[in-house]
Amino acid sequence: MKKFTFAPFFLFLSLFLFPQSADSQNKTEAKGTRVALETNYGKIVVLLYNDTPKHRDNFLKLVKNGTYDGLLFHRVIRNFMIQGGDPDSRTAKAGQPLGSGTLGYTIPAEFRANHFHKKGALCAARQGDNVNPKRESSASQFYIVQGNVWNIQQLNMMEQQMGKHFTAEQRKVYTTLGGTPHLDGEYTVFGEVVEGMEVVDRIASVSCDRMDRPIEDVRIKKATVID
Repeated sequence: MKKFTFAPFFLFLSLFLFPQSADSQNKTEAKGTRVALETNYGKIVVLLYNDTPKHRDNFLKLVKNGTYDGLLFHRVIRNFMIQGGDPDSRTAKAGQPLGSGTLGYTIPAEFRANHFHKKGALCAARQGDNVNPKRESSASQFYIVQGNVWNIQQLNMMEQQMGKHFTAEQRKVYTTLGGTPHLDGEYTVFGEVVEGMEVVDRIASVSCDRMDRPIEDVRIKKATVID
């Protein structure tokens, strides 16, 4: 059986008095495209990176054709991540095992040194190395990192035990914001949460069964391209 594992008024006034410059708008457009995931726990807005174009374009295609509408966050592990996008989850019965659903194709890995598993990272789930040595991504399943804050000693040990190397930027982020550093280089990171991280935290705290599926369904009601 296949198994895919793996952020008021004053603002209005500020925008009115100091409108966003064309250069600022161009920088936002150059970085990526935003997508809103409306869930029964609130809205999460993610930014899809332009330098992972295969994952960006595929995710946008699925959003536009409604693939994500009605799907569940079917695997939730506190202080780790929340995972969704299994096409079988739309009509899944209570307690039904999930995580093996597929659209019948994969996306080539797009590892980028500047994208890593910080808190809020949007990443592609995939099958394990034993059947997927190229680490190609699931067409639809994704996860959002919650993770932990790590100390320097823990990162040093991880480097030694796993043969990884963390840059100065990664070390700063992992020891302040947090994330899941042991997944770097294993799964494609293709975006990040820019609004609604508190929603991710709420979802990550729900009660789950022994398969890490939330007892009460956490559903993506609607996915929409913002810009």
